[in-house]
Amino acid sequence: MASEHISPIDLPDFDLIANLLVQEGVFVVSPSELHGLFCGHLAAGARMEPDALLRIACDLMDVNSLSQESSKVGLLALYQASLAQLQATDFSFQLLLPDDEVELAQRVQMLANWCTGFLSGFGLHGQHSDASLSAETRETLNDLGQIAQIALDVEETDENEADLMEVQEYVRMGCLMVFTECNGDRSDDDAKPEPTVH
Repeated sequence: MASEHISPIDLPDFDLIANLLVQEGVFVVSPSELHGLFCGHLAAGARMEPDALLRIACDLMDVNSLSQESSKVGLLALYQASLAQLQATDFSFQLLLPDDEVELAQRVQMLANWCTGFLSGFGLHGQHSDASLSAETRETLNDLGQIAQIALDVEETDENEADLMEVQEYVRMGCLMVFTECNGDRSDDDAKPEPTVH
């Protein structure tokens, strides 16, 4: 099936990351927020060594360290796939969100979580001020802040489903736009994939 895509870079499955968090006893953060954090950090122009990445993830998850080796591998895979998707020229970047079978209210919550994570990750890098960003990027970041506050009591209607799809696509393209603006001078550095950690 991968041959149908120009860039067969898949994110780890949402449920896989959710199970990983449960194994670590983490209930304060969702897979979507974690992915948003990584993407926000990458979009801001930051790159992390595995140890630093795991430290930041542990801080977000409010744990001292990860007890399972599989958790470390899973989080590093999520980070590396996120970077590869953001750098792909085919706009194949995806948000880590639950499947469409999950009830609408929960998917809305996860999109809000993703935006919260993204803004945290972007701010964590601390290299950008309003003056250093284009008006379009400032507006996008402001919109993500609004989406992060989105109301949860949404009914399961076709109209709300369509609205969510539209907002998700806006967030996806907004993230790519921010990444492109803040990483414009990094393309040569990032041509080589980062080494995989085992």
